[in-house]
Amino acid sequence: MELILKYFPQLSEEQQRQFAALDALYRDWNAKINVISRKDIDALYEHHILHSLGIAQMIRFKPGTRILDFGTGGGFPGIPLAILFPECEFLLVDSIGKKVKVAAAVAEALGLTNVRTLHGRGEDVQEQFDFVVSRAVMQLSELVGFVRRLVHHEQRNGMPNGLICLKGGELQAELRPYKRIVEVQELYPTFKEDFFKTKKVVYLPL
Repeated sequence: MELILKYFPQLSEEQQRQFAALDALYRDWNAKINVISRKDIDALYEHHILHSLGIAQMIRFKPGTRILDFGTGGGFPGIPLAILFPECEFLLVDSIGKKVKVAAAVAEALGLTNVRTLHGRGEDVQEQFDFVVSRAVMQLSELVGFVRRLVHHEQRNGMPNGLICLKGGELQAELRPYKRIVEVQELYPTFKEDFFKTKKVVYLPL
């Protein structure tokens, strides 16, 4: 929890309570349904929660922004972002039912009224959003193919609607088709932990 406050010191008491509750909630669910690797659960705040909040280094969503978390798994990056941006609406989608079950249960336990979940594939989503967020679920070109139709064109934020991904490692080849419009932000050294040395936020206007 100290790690989150280190980078987000302006959190309200309610947000602090919600972030603090994530550890026990995910440990409890992970014992029943393995959504985070056993060794990674001890690094929950660094590897999952703070990593998810890396998207806030690229954009601070304005109130009323609608966001789709595509391939949310157990709720990342959607749940940490929903805590950070309580006046925004989030739909968390994943094709694996047990993972969506965990995300829904965590959101409910935290009292996150701005979160909905959907067990399904991208083509099952029949709504449009300001932004799609995702955590390295597939190659960017493949992801763009799935989500382009899900992003509408009414602007609400200071940057055009589009896709924001958390990715790691060497991305040059993957980003080459979009080199004129893609924006990449390194998470290190903004986040000073070694884990973030290879982590990036990739924004692609759609």
